[in-house]
Amino acid sequence: MGPRRPWVVGVSGASGTPYAAAVLRGLLDAGESVDLIVSRASRLTLLDETGISFRDAHWREDLRTWLARGADGKPDTFSPDVSDVRHWAAGDLAAGPSSGSYRTKGMLIVPASTACVAGVALGLSKDLLQRTASVTLKERRALVVAVRETPLGGGTLRHLVTLDDAGAVVLPASPGFYAGATHIQDLVDFVAGRVLDAAGVPHRLYRRWEGELGGSRTGPEPDPGVPRTTGPESA
Repeated sequence: MGPRRPWVVGVSGASGTPYAAAVLRGLLDAGESVDLIVSRASRLTLLDETGISFRDAHWREDLRTWLARGADGKPDTFSPDVSDVRHWAAGDLAAGPSSGSYRTKGMLIVPASTACVAGVALGLSKDLLQRTASVTLKERRALVVAVRETPLGGGTLRHLVTLDDAGAVVLPASPGFYAGATHIQDLVDFVAGRVLDAAGVPHRLYRRWEGELGGSRTGPEPDPGVPRTTGPESA
């Protein structure tokens, strides 16, 4: 077994904490190691959207509670195994991911707020999340930025172009409806699946387009050889 080489998941303060939860579950279901950075602003969003506090001293317990919750707010919808997650405090600028010599597969920012997008595009590194994104870009590793805002102003659009020019994948959190969604979790999983697609991580979070109209209603389920998070429609 080789040295641990995780994906870094950064959660910023934008609305959309269910997207982050679905991506984290997808990574863990695929057998990936995860380093987690939860910004200070995102903790307020998480509390507002789910009623769950994220505390540094109890992060594993809080993370397990968060990942077990469905997008519809129902607790204990999932049974996450968080044993291969490592948490880094957002204010810890001496943390492992702050250095390019700390080996990672890349970074996924889900969701990414406009403030986070601006900070990364400008290289501000005001906290560990932004610093790790800058390190990911300079080391030419995969960076996926799932921006969650609407409408988008000119400044944010220019920042997103800057990130694209730097090699990041700009991935708006825009659910698609061709996959036959019947539950809010399906819409969340579609976006999470596209994030994992951009990272090259296998999953079974949504039905893929096969070039056949109505295929989402009549076609087969996703490839059974690829992990899928157990959700309310498949439990």
